[in-house]
Amino acid sequence: QVQLVESGGGLVQAGGSLRLSCAASGRTFSSYAMGWFRQAPGNEREFVASISRSGAAKYYADSVKGRFTVSRDNAKNTVYLQMNNLKPEDTAVYYCATGSTYWARGASEYDYWGQGTQVTVSS
Repeated sequence: QVQLVESGGGLVQAGGSLRLSCAASGRTFSSYAMGWFRQAPGNEREFVASISRSGAAKYYADSVKGRFTVSRDNAKNTVYLQMNNLKPEDTAVYYCATGSTYWARGASEYDYWGQGTQVTVSS
C-alpha cells in the first residue's frame, strides 16, 4: 500500500506560479508511474499530467501543455507539478495518484490517491 500526501496549493493571481508536491510513503515509489489530476466543483476529475517510473517520459493534457511541468525525485519519493502562467480555469483540487503506465489518462486507471490540495487562481 502507498500513501500519498499533496502540498503546495494556495491562492495565486492569474499569471502566477505554484509548485505542488506529492510525497509517497513506502519503498516502492520508483515502481509506479505517477499522475496528476484535478477536479473543479461540478466537474469530473480530469487528467493533468503523468510521468514514467524513471521520469524520462512525460505526458500532458493539452490545456496545460507548455505551462505545467511534471517531475519526480525517486530518492525523495516525491513527484512535483510546477505550474506557471496560471489561469482562473486552473482552479481546482489537485490530486496525485499512482499508476502502472504513464500514458494512462483515465482516473480509473490509477490506484492510490492523495487527499488533494486546493489551487485557486484569481483573475
